Amino acid sequence: MALVKLYGMTMSWNVTRCVAALEEAGVEYDVVPIDFGAGEHKTPDHLARNPFGQMPVLQDGDFYVWESRAICKYTCRKNKPELLKEGNLKESTMVDVWLEVEAHQYTAALEPIILECLVRPMFRRATDQKTVEDNLVKLKKVLEVYEARLTKCKYLAGDFLSLADLNHVSATACLAATPYASLFDAYPHVKAWWSGLMARPSVQMITALKKPYFQNSV
Repeated sequence: MALVKLYGMTMSWNVTRCVAALEEAGVEYDVVPIDFGAGEHKTPDHLARNPFGQMPVLQDGDFYVWESRAICKYTCRKNKPELLKEGNLKESTMVDVWLEVEAHQYTAALEPIILECLVRPMFRRATDQKTVEDNLVKLKKVLEVYEARLTKCKYLAGDFLSLADLNHVSATACLAATPYASLFDAYPHVKAWWSGLMARPSVQMITALKKPYFQNSV
């Protein structure tokens, strides 16, 4: 059994965001399922791991980390710091910039679309199309910035793969199961960036984990 454990449901893009970092960093780990529907995230055992009762949680020996993006940074710092470009001030700062963009611009617009198109129907709830359309407008504006950026460099932070790219993988992999799977077609540099990421074994692992939940996923 691996020393490192990741607690959570692999349907969650927050959980599989961590899987991408663990895979790229070459960490041996086990995913420990937490049954959200059964309330296992609110049990005393899980609250001892994360006092907010949320997923994911990473256990590395007797050390616990929660919040998916913090888990990803910890994983890279310990096992593959080149994914953060630590030691190079300008490059590491650009990684930080695009990590912030992913969280507050890209995923902030994409997540409501995934929730409305994929998650709500799973619970027999109607899709709020206005929410989808409003966030599509936001996401397209973000993608215009990405398109401009990716005309200048291969990856978001520069001409090197970083955690800033990998943190996009989990939520973006869900997009293919929505009616907006072809969204990137209008942004050729974004599409090329995503196609390159899709060829990586870590990303293929994410899509494989999601297929049982989102059958039309790439």
